[in-house]
Amino acid sequence: MARTREIEYAVDGARYVGYLAEPEPSDPAVDRSLPGVLVAHEGPGISDHARTRARRLADELGYVAFALDYIGDGQALTDRQQIMAKLGPLRESPERTRALGHAGLAILLAQPQVDPNRIAAIGFCFGGTMALELARDGVDLRAVVGFHSGLATTRPGDAANITARVLVCIGADDPLIPPEQRAAFEAEMRAGGVDWQMNLYGGAVHSFTNPDADRAGMAGIAYDQPTDERSWQAMRELFDSVFR
Repeated sequence: MARTREIEYAVDGARYVGYLAEPEPSDPAVDRSLPGVLVAHEGPGISDHARTRARRLADELGYVAFALDYIGDGQALTDRQQIMAKLGPLRESPERTRALGHAGLAILLAQPQVDPNRIAAIGFCFGGTMALELARDGVDLRAVVGFHSGLATTRPGDAANITARVLVCIGADDPLIPPEQRAAFEAEMRAGGVDWQMNLYGGAVHSFTNPDADRAGMAGIAYDQPTDERSWQAMRELFDSVFR
């Protein structure tokens, strides 16, 4: 059973509240011995979905996981206009997105059990975009995994800075990540010389990993259990490879 706690931190004077999960029991005699995974939540904010993923990384894989907060105050918004108002500036500014990602990464790296040489980042929806932007910023990551991840960036040339192995898991019928965006991402990865994979899942739409997705009542957003399980397994296989 993972040990969990909330961690409050600040970025440019604003309050953020993340969620740490680490294996139990821990051995205090072993410092910096475990892989660390940064978890970036879906667009509305940090929720049970991100917290559950952090706990699974600790319980199933024995990693230390930190679910960062990029909306603020540890909240999950429900009003679409408020969500878009928060995400709009981040979409327009990779620099701001990266800064928030770096702040969460600093919390993860500060944990005494985390091996700084075995770090990965995963993200869901815009959180996947954030994980990719950290890689584009040249952060020393072993792997980046995006689930129903936004793939677009205003700085595609920065793909040349990526040293991580990249996996994006996309619903083939996701209206928020259309074929044109996928094609542009492929071109970006090729031009950057990145070790990358894109898994397409037939019949899946956006938010396929989130059991609560159907509550949004929006076309093109729905949970899909088989795709959730297959994409998680793909992540596990990548981590098995890079964290040896």
